[in-house]
Amino acid sequence: MRRSFSLRGLLLAVATLGVLAQVQAAEQPLQLDVYNPGTEALFPVSSVIVSGKHDAILVDAQFGKAQAEQVLAKLRASGKQLTTIYISHGDPDYYFGLQTLTDAYPQAKVLASAATVAHIKQTKDGKLAYWGPQMGADKPGKLVVPQVLEGNQLTLEGQRLEVLGLDGPQADRSFVWIPSIKAVVGGVVVADNLHVWMADTQTAQSHKDWLTTLKRIELLKPQVVVPGHYLGQPGESLAAVRFTADYIRAFDDETAKAANAAELIAAMKKRYPDLGEESSLELGAKVAKGEMKW
Repeated sequence: MRRSFSLRGLLLAVATLGVLAQVQAAEQPLQLDVYNPGTEALFPVSSVIVSGKHDAILVDAQFGKAQAEQVLAKLRASGKQLTTIYISHGDPDYYFGLQTLTDAYPQAKVLASAATVAHIKQTKDGKLAYWGPQMGADKPGKLVVPQVLEGNQLTLEGQRLEVLGLDGPQADRSFVWIPSIKAVVGGVVVADNLHVWMADTQTAQSHKDWLTTLKRIELLKPQVVVPGHYLGQPGESLAAVRFTADYIRAFDDETAKAANAAELIAAMKKRYPDLGEESSLELGAKVAKGEMKW
């Protein structure tokens, strides 16, 4: 009986240690490493390396080869095993750099939401035809199309990365929420320190839906928000979310008052005299006033 009791005690102790080890591993906080080329590239788009103790997930793959190589250098320096590349939006600055990364990490899964994959498939050839001549040596040799993410989450060392917004009216404009560190990354819905890209949302309802998504982010009470596009140093936590929401409302107000794109551009520059990416404002204003199709 005594030997049997000791064996049970030993097994219980081993099991307890195993559970504690799993809990400790799960409590290892995830780390974020952000790369954004700023004014050194055509698009100041963010790529985020989410790292655990041993593995990593990359959110978004940059536009040009040179920028993708900078992300690759960060991954190699981290020493982490890249398990997954998640593409959070279907515009080319989010995925044109994939070939550079998949050549270096052929075992990594490349995933995106169904809406994003559909958008990429529908637009990739036209986007490459338009941007390719402007990219020079940064042009991708081939375009990598992600596989469809099953469900709405990724897992990194036991911790979830949730893709939110797939169930809403703008499924192609989702974002990634990492609850364990209260961080929002990826997507195209948050910008900072630049004129927000408005050309892809051309109706009052699309702006209302966008504001609803931003409110959803705010209600999550994130401690970290990495804007999809930014210049300079982004604001802390929710500052970029509030900036984006204010910009959308200002754009709507000035669009209603402006007789043409030139007046709209002038009004927005008056409101935001120090923002970069004026070309985004100019194009968006022309689309909003019906002077250009997009």
